[in-house]
Amino acid sequence: MKKETRAKLRYLRISPRKVRLVIGLIRGMKVAEATGQLEFSKKQAARPVLKLLQSAVANAIHNDFAKEESLIIKTAFVDGGPVLKRWKPRAFGRAGSIKKRTSHVTIILEGDIDEKAATKAGKVQKAEEKNKKNIETEKAEITEKKNKKIEEKPKKEKNDKKVDVEVKKKETNK
Repeated sequence: MKKETRAKLRYLRISPRKVRLVIGLIRGMKVAEATGQLEFSKKQAARPVLKLLQSAVANAIHNDFAKEESLIIKTAFVDGGPVLKRWKPRAFGRAGSIKKRTSHVTIILEGDIDEKAATKAGKVQKAEEKNKKNIETEKAEITEKKNKKIEEKPKKEKNDKKVDVEVKKKETNK
């Protein structure tokens, strides 16, 4: 069974045009090949894209129980982010605009699910649910005990003190 996993890198301070060159190299490759391609690329955008790819692989393995060997970069694309506008002084008192562009990079991996890991995780989740239920029942029992203790405390003591104070006041008034 195939499963898709995505990872996003937002607000990368490299222009989308430069990042698209690197993304174009790895689109459609297996993860191992793409990692090798990015490690030896001289492009500035290769390092952040490599980190994003490693993050996507970690997400696929941990969250979706995918096999690392079967992972393929299904789609990868770069969108433009917000543009930082700066000004540079030019001749005759003019100002030239400088646009510092940012990028949003998205990588979508596709791979086979590791059935053994997924079933183990299912069993672990069931065990965690049982533990949560046990903890909740224990908490309920503890609160019931506390409520019983509060109910068992005699309220007469407080009333007796009030009565004693009233008797003393009456005696002092005589």
